[in-house]
Amino acid sequence: MQTIKRNILFLLGLVFVSQLSFADELKQQVWDTELAFAKSMQQRDLAAFSQFIDEEAIFFNGEDTLTGKTQIVAYWQRFFKGEVAPFSWQPQLVVVLDSGNLAHSSGPVMAPNGKAFMQFNSVWRRNPDGHWRIVFDKGAPLPPATDS
Repeated sequence: MQTIKRNILFLLGLVFVSQLSFADELKQQVWDTELAFAKSMQQRDLAAFSQFIDEEAIFFNGEDTLTGKTQIVAYWQRFFKGEVAPFSWQPQLVVVLDSGNLAHSSGPVMAPNGKAFMQFNSVWRRNPDGHWRIVFDKGAPLPPATDS
């Protein structure tokens, strides 16, 4: 009886550890995808940028809402003109639902001089092909710095 209990506990431990590693793997996938998405802006590659956007995506752009990949890419092409990217971003936080199908990433948006001026928040969906694509994106201005 003790052997059976030990075996059951061992198997439960294995399941728990494998779930943790799966969650960590998914989190890393989203992190890497966000980095590649940002790199497309730095490399001035609109075609690569568009590959990260889901067909159903919605980008909140100030007062405007951009709906669908076609509209988003058409609007964002203005940011790909010129040799220097007008801004950059990088993930600071990534969380993935237990289901492994949706994730949230957020982090700073920086001006060309490296100074953060916004915070982005993105929701990613893992599609049946296994690729993560952005479905929602919204930036928010950083609050003004206060003297402490």
